[in-house]
Amino acid sequence: MSDVIRDEKFVEVTYQVIDQKTGQVLTAVEFPLGYVHGRNDILTPPVQSALEGKKVGDIIDVPIDCNQLYGPRDESLVFTDNIENVPEAYREIGTTITMESESGQSKNFIVTRMDDKTLTVDGNNPLCGREVIFKLEVLSIRDATEEEIEIGGPVGTEADVQGATMIPV
Repeated sequence: MSDVIRDEKFVEVTYQVIDQKTGQVLTAVEFPLGYVHGRNDILTPPVQSALEGKKVGDIIDVPIDCNQLYGPRDESLVFTDNIENVPEAYREIGTTITMESESGQSKNFIVTRMDDKTLTVDGNNPLCGREVIFKLEVLSIRDATEEEIEIGGPVGTEADVQGATMIPV
């Protein structure tokens, strides 16, 4: 009998995040994303629950209302400024800019619009206000090592979702 996904199994998946309304792929993670099931929160609880009991080769679709994950869009986190006030290094759509509040808290903003005179950044999660489908494919399942269980993922690495293909939304 083949392994199934359950707590303390090391699992590798690939996934896409698809906008339910348009069918557009918003994010695609094509490299194996490894985690220890039940010990890592890299995937949202509804996605982890849907993976429970699945086998290698299974492909599943998990509908998610992103308002439940990230809250509703907050238009006060959208800022437009004269492009001359923005350093050259940040003048590209999709660029992430980390800003710090007066209280010292950091927040990421993404450059979402730009023209010859202005640049707009948005501090909302790009999935805010969307209903999406997480489409996942199970690539491998095995018993996790003690060390993997302790850290929740592959030994000697951290989850790197920076390699994901992000499509401006």
